[in-house]
Amino acid sequence: MEEIKSTYPGRQYGLVAGIPIDLVDWPTVRQVVCNWAIAREARQVCVCDVHSVITAGRNGSHRKVIEEADMVTADGAPVAWTLRRKGFSGQTRINGPDMMWHLCADAPRRGIKVGLFGSAPETLERLRAVMEKTFPQLDISYCVSPPFRQLTHDEDNEICDSINRSGVGLLFVSLGCPKQEKWISEHRGRIHAVMIGVGAAFDYHAGAVLRAPLWMQSNGLEWLHRLWSEPRRLWKRYLINNSQFIIRTLYDWFSGEFDKAKAISNEVPRSGGVRKSGK
Repeated sequence: MEEIKSTYPGRQYGLVAGIPIDLVDWPTVRQVVCNWAIAREARQVCVCDVHSVITAGRNGSHRKVIEEADMVTADGAPVAWTLRRKGFSGQTRINGPDMMWHLCADAPRRGIKVGLFGSAPETLERLRAVMEKTFPQLDISYCVSPPFRQLTHDEDNEICDSINRSGVGLLFVSLGCPKQEKWISEHRGRIHAVMIGVGAAFDYHAGAVLRAPLWMQSNGLEWLHRLWSEPRRLWKRYLINNSQFIIRTLYDWFSGEFDKAKAISNEVPRSGGVRKSGK
């Protein structure tokens, strides 16, 4: 097995509610992820919004997944704001839907095949049509909506084999948080691709769910737009998670964590040892 370091040169992170988030910009994300994808390295990229941060804070297994990921970006505007308030002034929001679209734009000129895993069959069909129209040169070599149940051992092995046979370097996964992060973590090393949990990105780009206007995205109000769109499903998540995030952030503020915050270099994994690609 080929050994792969689970970091990239110059990697640094800051803590948001105790959870490590990479201090990274768009050019770095696109360059690093594309380099991994070209080499078909087994990598995990997590995009962390408030929901993911709070889930990691109360769920040890999800926290471990985040800590062991190869890249963790500030998906939610409040997460990026917190990092900026801690002194990391250049930190921008690196969210799942935009990351997916940027990488799809980069993939054809860099010879990277992409795959789609997750969501409902009708959403996936619409998404693929939109992607083929938007990126005519993009090679979508794998496109599967898995059943909404626990896969058998043989089914899981077949999925891994079919993804690897397809030759994809980028696999976008839309199973919802924290399910998608757990699935990617369990399959890192078995699937030879960069796997990115992009949450609702499939629904947004397929047009199944209307994304918030840019002014709401820029002002950290995308969560409010989602809540308005799906109140029955999301009200409890936002009420509990947003409240807990505010409480934890205020605690860090009054305890002096903001004043003493500093970037932490990470040339070795935060949890565990060297990752293996499984090739």
